[in-house]
Formats: sequence, structure tokens, C-alpha cells
Amino acid sequence: MRKVRDYDAELSALRDKARAIKARKVEQLGALVVATGADALDLEVIAGMLRHGIMEAQVESVKESWRADGATFLKGRGRKGNSPAGGDGTGAG
Repeated sequence: MRKVRDYDAELSALRDKARAIKARKVEQLGALVVATGADALDLEVIAGMLRHGIMEAQVESVKESWRADGATFLKGRGRKGNSPAGGDGTGAG
């Protein structure tokens, strides 16, 4: 005899997983803002930068240049964010 599937439980588990993924993404974006030093900027400035960045990212060469710069930044400080955004390791800003 076949085992009866509990679709409600499966759907609930998927919702919980999606919620956790979204929360982790928001946390990572916040950590990135802090790591880059962008948290010192006004919210309006950050929003404007992002809007202009989205428009400029339509040019493939610009996007590739940003990707390389971002990879260098992340590699230099590690994915866990153990070193300060200043990069000298002393913690002095």
C-alpha cells in the first residue's frame, strides 16, 4: 500500500524554507552594505546609486568590470566578513 502524502505539511515546509532563504539574503545584503562602508551614506544616496547601477549594468563591459572588482573585494576580505572594510586589519578607520 502506498504511503499517503501530506501535501499541507510539504507546502508548509517549502514556505518555511523560502522564508529562511529570503531572510538570509536580506542579512547578507545588510552585511555587504556595512562591509563596503555604504552604511555611512544616506538611504536616498544608496537608493540612487543602486538605481543608476541597474541602468549602467545593462552594458556588459561595465557589468564585467564591476563583477571583477566585487570578486577582488570579497576575496580580499573573505566571504565571512572577518576583516574590516578599511582593509588594513587594524580596525582604525
